[in-house]
Amino acid sequence: MTAPIDTLKELEARVRDLEVTAQRTGQNLDAAITPLRAEVDRLRAAQNPAQPPAPKGDPTRWERVQLARAPGRPTALDYVEHLCTEFTELHGDRRYGDDPALIGGPARWQGVPVMLLLQQKGRDTKSKIKRRFGSANPEGYRKAVRLMDLADKFGLPVVALVDTQGAYPGLEAEERGQGWAIAESIRRMLNLRVPVVNVVIGEGGSGGALAIGVGNRVLIQENAWYSVISPEGAASIIWKDASKAPLAAEALRLTAPDLLELGIVEEVIPEPEGGAHLNPQQAAQAVGEAVTRHLRDLMAQSPTDLKTGRAARFRRLGAYTETT
Repeated sequence: MTAPIDTLKELEARVRDLEVTAQRTGQNLDAAITPLRAEVDRLRAAQNPAQPPAPKGDPTRWERVQLARAPGRPTALDYVEHLCTEFTELHGDRRYGDDPALIGGPARWQGVPVMLLLQQKGRDTKSKIKRRFGSANPEGYRKAVRLMDLADKFGLPVVALVDTQGAYPGLEAEERGQGWAIAESIRRMLNLRVPVVNVVIGEGGSGGALAIGVGNRVLIQENAWYSVISPEGAASIIWKDASKAPLAAEALRLTAPDLLELGIVEEVIPEPEGGAHLNPQQAAQAVGEAVTRHLRDLMAQSPTDLKTGRAARFRRLGAYTETT
């Protein structure tokens, strides 16, 4: 099956426009450009159906980053379909509009009533463009705050599935207060009096991920990554060369085993051999079991303990040495 030529041309034109904008304004637009380039490469590869073999043995950090971006990897809505019932999506931030990159609403997670927050990349080229590969605008984060308010009001635990290279870096997003919206989302999540469980299911990039990532428990799938910046973004800043992303991935220590060792996550959720995209059903079962287990543990705690424990958890992160 060949990739649609019109779609390829549209994506290539978008990449060129963003590259020209980045060069003209000096903005770092890698969070927007990288997934578009990856989709262009995927559509070009569809002209030749031969697929490279899956990595064998223990993957390198860069190989894990590639697995987190693998075509067919389950999206947030795929996990909802496998694990949830009675999901009702709520729309809009009550200020500007709705953002399809960050969605959510009440549901039952394996029978437990929860409030879902989901970063949704899209399942095909058209929906990926519509959802900006999971990179939310300010209205997406303001919608998240609105849903957190509802969760607090009705005593619903929050389950947040993180999957984004970062917040959308476009000019209009900045004009509408992107940084402020992210900060407000982080502040609101820190002050929730209900349990919060986060799962990084693919990519967890920068403040765009942290905005809905402030949980009592932060879990990560085996081949997902979570970092202050994407490997391409770090390589562009440090070496002025995005092709050095594999080297940046090694330096960032952004993979699930690294994060568990550093104490940034509480649990690594195993994936099927070769990656979650090869057996989405098995991947969903593992995610469902882990989240349900942590939810039931947290639901035994008081609202005060949940709030203070969450704040203490994030204050403990990081390492430093005092010198005299």
